[in-house]
Order: sequence, then C-alpha cells, then structure tokens
Amino acid sequence: MDCIFCEVAAHSVDSKIVYEDDSIMAFLDINPVSEGHTLIIPKKHYENIFDIENLALDKIVRAAKRLASAYKDAFNVNAVNLLNASGAAAQQSVSHFHLHLVPRQENDGLDFWFHGKGESKEALAKTLEKIRKFVKY
Repeated sequence: MDCIFCEVAAHSVDSKIVYEDDSIMAFLDINPVSEGHTLIIPKKHYENIFDIENLALDKIVRAAKRLASAYKDAFNVNAVNLLNASGAAAQQSVSHFHLHLVPRQENDGLDFWFHGKGESKEALAKTLEKIRKFVKY
C-alpha cells in the first residue's frame, strides 16, 4: 500500500484509534494542533470530496458530531473545527479523504479562519450566476 490512511484502516501501522466500525475509523492525529485533534476517514479509499460516496460522507459527519459531543466533556471544550482539504491546491497532504476534528479552547492561539477581501454585491451576483448553472439537486 502506498496510502498511509489505507494502512491505518488495515491496522498495518500503529495508530491511536478513537472510534471504528465496519466502514469508518477515527484516530488521533500524530501532529496535533490541539489536544484530541482527530482524523476521521472512510476505510475504503476515496481520494477527496469529489469522489467519496454520499453514504460514506454521511457516516463520517455523523461520527464527527458524536465525537465532538464526547470531546466537550473529555477536554472541557465547547468549540471545535471540522476541516477538510480536497485537492493539492487546497493543501490536501494525504490523498485519502479525511476530516479533521479539532477541539478548541478560548484564546488557544489557533487561527484557521479565512480573512477574505470582501466583494461588491455585483461581483457576488456574478459568482452566484456561475454556480447556479452547475448546481443540481
């Protein structure tokens, strides 16, 4: 295997597993940015958000919610970040879909939030027009 997360899912490498069922796994990040920083992955290999099956994504998000609720008590937090990077331009470092669950403390010094440049109403309307051509439910 050349995918480290596939190796984790197969129990071929040591990991600190927080949760596991037949299709997903959650384990502690080896380079945590906060106590309890957890990665949630599908056991089946999906590269990113563009190719993961809806059912697998649903299970991951539901697990994130359950873990976030447990982490409120475990780490005495009332805030978390859920983060995903899909694709090299988004800084995806492992080409296996994963969701970061990062417990947060008040004034912990972490800053994951965007600092946008602001757009005019006209520019936002043009952006919306582009999106609506392709969004289908």
